[in-house]
Order: sequence, then C-alpha cells, then structure tokens
Amino acid sequence: MSKQRAGVFIAFEGGDGAGKSTQAGRLAAELETRGYTVRRTREPGGTPVGEKLRSLVLDHGNGEIDAHTEALIFAASRAAHASQVIRPALGRGEIVLTDRYIDSSVAYQGAGRGLGQDAVKSLNDWATSGLQPHLTVLLDVDPRLGRSRRTAGEAAEDRLESEADDFHARIRKAFLDLAASRPGSYLVLPADLPVDELTARILARVDVLLAAPVPSFTVPAGHGTDGAGS
Repeated sequence: MSKQRAGVFIAFEGGDGAGKSTQAGRLAAELETRGYTVRRTREPGGTPVGEKLRSLVLDHGNGEIDAHTEALIFAASRAAHASQVIRPALGRGEIVLTDRYIDSSVAYQGAGRGLGQDAVKSLNDWATSGLQPHLTVLLDVDPRLGRSRRTAGEAAEDRLESEADDFHARIRKAFLDLAASRPGSYLVLPADLPVDELTARILARVDVLLAAPVPSFTVPAGHGTDGAGS
C-alpha cells in the first residue's frame, strides 16, 4: 500500500548540464521503493501542449524567437503544467519532482535575456496562480563544465544551451541569488560532486521535508509567506 500524505512539490534547478534529470530520477526511484507515489515531470513540457511548446522554443530551425516571445512561451507551458499536472498530483497526495520551474525563467529570460527578473517572476507567478515548490534543489554548475557535459559524445545543444558562456554565467549568478534570497527553501549543491554523494545529500534533505508537516501549496508568493506556504 502506498504511503499517502499532503502533496510535496520539489523542483530541480540549475544550468544546462548540471545533472538535474539524473538526480531527479534517482530520488524518484528511492522514494518509490519506500512506497511513495511520485510524479516526475519537466519544463518546458509535462503536458501535450507543453511538449509542443518545448519543441517550438528549444529546437533550432523555428525562425527568430525574440526574448519577450520566448518568455511568454515558457510561461504558457508552465501555466498548463501547473494547472493540469502539478496541482492535481499534489491534491492526490503525490510527491511531484519537476526538472525546472519558475526559477529557470527568472534566470534564463530575466537575467540571461535581460528582461528583468522581477518582471519575469511576476509573469510566472500569475501563470501558476502562485504555486511554489516546498523545496528547490539547485545544482550549481560552472558554465564550462556544463558545456563539456552537454557536448559529450554525439549530443547536440538546443537553442538555449548553444548560447555563449557569458549568457550561462548570468544564469548561474541568478540561480545563486534566488537561493540566497530564501535559503530555507533551497538546497544548493555543487554539480561537480560525485553522483552518489549528490544523491545522498538530496535524499537527506528530502527526508527532513517529509518528516515535517507539509505546508499548503496554494498560497501565492508574496502573500505573507515565502511562497511555499511555510
């Protein structure tokens, strides 16, 4: 029988090549062996419309996509993701693990594209009706390491991955600034740690989260809480 409780929302963030998907998969596997119901998902994507938008905004060959259009595409995908996938799963008491969430737009479009972090955050808070993770795992990766991982073997970089190193440096700083602004809601780990050590440290932090009463996930950011209802 599955263990069920209030839904828990965990986001994995970091630059391209940080190892988010690997660690989310490892965490999901461990939690499932313990009897939890886990929903793994990703952004952009997670829904049929989100996956179409993912291809549009990340694949090469779709023509020019200016910064504002890019930000709105990500926000549209996230709106569907929050409404159709994340909130229903939390309502069923599941543990939701997402590979990227709002912080990625704040970092990539807000800082990387220069649209302004506050403006992009406000757009995405509106798109998700204020839905924020209980915990964000930030894997901090040096842009040069990230690129070497992305281009290993025959892998090809997508539209955003192929941007210059200074773009990825701005993104890295934005992620770290976001974590520093609400340290209680983040676990920041160097992405170059051994894979097993990263897994162990993430699991230890998640165990603390699961042992505590889970706060509401419905309170919008800036309404008297840190955005996660805690």
